[in-house]
Amino acid sequence: MKKNVDDDADEMRSEYDLSKLKFVGRGIYAKRYRSGTNIVKLDRDVREAFPDDESVNEALRVIAKAAKKQASRAKKATRRTATSRTRRAA
Repeated sequence: MKKNVDDDADEMRSEYDLSKLKFVGRGIYAKRYRSGTNIVKLDRDVREAFPDDESVNEALRVIAKAAKKQASRAKKATRRTATSRTRRAA
């Protein structure tokens, strides 16, 4: 026994006013999604050197710490140079 299939079941009803619907473009949430993620594509040689995310994070922390230390040393050296110049001028 076959059920009666309504041919209009997949059609949109006539009472919908399409002019009132707000059509939005594709990817409307892409910017919001990217702002909450930090996805970085690594080259093949880098992927071989760092097999997982923990090793990448550890290496980046070491580099960030060294860069911070270097920046503080440069700042101190600049202050010393500026101080010695003002003493010579006086």
